[in-house]
Amino acid sequence: MFQGASSLSLDAKGRLSVPTRHRDVLSATAAGQLTITKHPHGCLMVFPRPEWEKFRERIGQLPMSAQWWKRIFLGNAMDVEMDATGRVLVSPELREAAGIAKDAILLGMGNHFELWDKATYDAQEAQAMQGEMPDVFKDFSF
Repeated sequence: MFQGASSLSLDAKGRLSVPTRHRDVLSATAAGQLTITKHPHGCLMVFPRPEWEKFRERIGQLPMSAQWWKRIFLGNAMDVEMDATGRVLVSPELREAAGIAKDAILLGMGNHFELWDKATYDAQEAQAMQGEMPDVFKDFSF
């Protein structure tokens, strides 16, 4: 299970360095193989390959009414592999889709990661913090 936030900078070629704390797990569970695709909230989802395969199976079973979402998730998916130094290339198309130029934030979200443009994430987090908490948290004890 992945959790926590890491501030990252993409290099000139669009590569990001996977944080050290996640490299060993990704190497052991996915042989360093990842899949990156679009997320409906404007970021990217980064899956270890075995988790992607489960997600892809679920998306593939959606009805015809969800065809555009199938295209968004599956049609934009890019298989990548960590190099020897733990770097992953994020394609120009996916970087553009998420508005990521250089500064990014990688969030552990359980079985996958979200990769955000840092300024976009900071703005959306601030907006969420100003609003009401969803009803699902009404009976939740912190």
